[in-house]
Formats: sequence, structure tokens, C-alpha cells
Amino acid sequence: MDGEGASKRVRCVALLSGGLDSTLAVKLMKDMGVDVKALAIKTPFCDFDCGKGCGFRVKEVADALGVELKTVYLGEEYIEMLKNPKHGYGSGMNPCIDCRAMMYRIAKEYMEECNADFIVTGEVLNQRPMSQNMRALRIIERESNLEGKVLRPLSAKQLKPTEAELKGLIKRDMLLDIKGRSRKVQMGLARQLGLDAPNAAGGCLLTDRQFARRVKDLLEHLPNPTLNDVELLKVGRHFRLSRDAKLVVGRNKDENEIIQSLIQDGDIMLEAKDVKGPKALLRCSNKDKVDGSIVSLAASIVCRYSDADGSCIVIVSDDVTIKEIKSEPLASDMLESYRI
Repeated sequence: MDGEGASKRVRCVALLSGGLDSTLAVKLMKDMGVDVKALAIKTPFCDFDCGKGCGFRVKEVADALGVELKTVYLGEEYIEMLKNPKHGYGSGMNPCIDCRAMMYRIAKEYMEECNADFIVTGEVLNQRPMSQNMRALRIIERESNLEGKVLRPLSAKQLKPTEAELKGLIKRDMLLDIKGRSRKVQMGLARQLGLDAPNAAGGCLLTDRQFARRVKDLLEHLPNPTLNDVELLKVGRHFRLSRDAKLVVGRNKDENEIIQSLIQDGDIMLEAKDVKGPKALLRCSNKDKVDGSIVSLAASIVCRYSDADGSCIVIVSDDVTIKEIKSEPLASDMLESYRI
């Protein structure tokens, strides 16, 4: 126990995603007698709570490991960083180095708050091409003022000793030397330690090329997107109708409900009348530049995705009015020219 006359127990803050690597890192620390405070960080673009159960999974893992869990939600500050990340993007719109540095800074604050000695992550050298190579790891530590204070138990023997090792807080010979993309060693270790080995935790939507196109389009046409704009990116089919207007069309009942829940003042909702079809949201960044032709185009796309055999009536509603438009389904080649 901590207290006057007693030596302070070694304590760390561990970034926990609920996936295999971070779970193993925490387990190794626990088995060394380290007091672990787990930290889960959600960004607007992670699969943490995006219908895949990752948010629930990380809580389950923390409970199973017997560690206290704190969750931090990033929002507008993350979107601001995404506009122009200092270290650029990966294969999609993923600003991996800047993202990790942001997470490290949050972990540093929590480390100081709970009087921990160092930070632990499940990172494996060379597992991810942009953020887990030697150069990137050094940059991320430097950007977050954590040089020497980040212990990566799974790859520690491939890296320089950290302060925790040099001070004798952690025995280096109990750490591992894993590197590369294969997870065979981690799976074997999980079985050896009696863990219900989880899969990789969620993931980042920004690495998905189709989703990245939507993000790029949003940032090109809207200087200051909101969290609502980001949530809308995650559902439906997306069409760029003009510089100022975008249409999002639901693909199923669940998406229709989400689109309905994301409506804001100034948005226009469209829905086919008397036939089964999607709900669609027309969002305009400059409402003065959206004329009847844009609304008619949006209605023809809604008609295209309805069950109507040919033309149909589309209900168009905004903050103050409701009207009906007779529409013809947009031809497939024209449809693709608008798709994001």
C-alpha cells in the first residue's frame, strides 16, 4: 500500500483498446505486480462504438484483467487536427502519427494525475507501417514530451531501454522482442497466459478508402465540419450534387433512422410517397446557392432507390415547408457521376 513509511508501488497508465496486443501488454504488467490504470481513447473515426461492440469489449477486457478503466472521448479537437496533420496521412485519410501523439498527450496528463511512473502500450515494432516503425515511435514520443517514458512490453527488447527499465522499476528480461505484422507469437502467448484472446480491436475508419473519400470530400467543401457531419459520413450512400450540396441516402431501416436522428436546422429531408424507399438528407453548406434544380436532382435519386416502377412522388420537407415532387428515377450512369 502507498503511504508514509511505505515504498510506492510501481504504477503505469496503459492504453487499452480491448484488442490482443494491448490486452497482452496489460496482462504482462499485472503479472509483474505493476498497478495498472487503463485508458481507452475514442476518436470520431474509430470503430470503438461503431456497431462492432468494441466499446463494450474494452470494458469487458478491463474487468477481466482487474484494472480500473478511464475512457476519454475526442471530438472537435480531433477534427481540427485532421484538417492539416503535421505528419500527413497514411494510405487513406489516417493521420496516424498525429493521432498517436494526441493520445500520448492525453495519457501523459492521466499519468501525472494518478501519479504513475510510465505509460504502457501494446504497440509492436513494424506491425503498422505508418505509426509503428522506429522513426514514427520516436517522433510520437517527442511530440508528446514522453521520450523514455513509454514502455512497449511486446517489443521492448527490440527498442532502447526506457526509464522504467533503467531505474529498475521493470525487469527487462521479463519483456518480449516481438516485431512484424504476424500475430502468431501473441496468440500463443495469450493461450499460455490463459487469456480469451481477442481479435484486433475495431480499427480506424480513416484507413478505409471509400470512407476516406467521403472525409476528403467533406473537408474540401466544408471548412469547419462538426461531429454531426462526421456521424453522417458513417451511414448511407453519399452524393455530391454541387459545391454546396450533398445528399445522403439510407440503405436500410437502421440507416434511415440514423439519418433521421442527424437532421439539423436547414437540412432537407426527402422520402418517396406511397412506395417503400429510403430516407434521404440533403445538406447544404450555402443554402442561398441551392435552387430547385438541386432539390429535383435529389428527388430523382431518391426515386431511383425506391421500389417505384418508374416515376414516383417524393415528399420534400425542410424547417418550414412540406411539398411533393413528381420525379423520374435518375439513370445509372448519371447517378455514378455524383457518387462520392
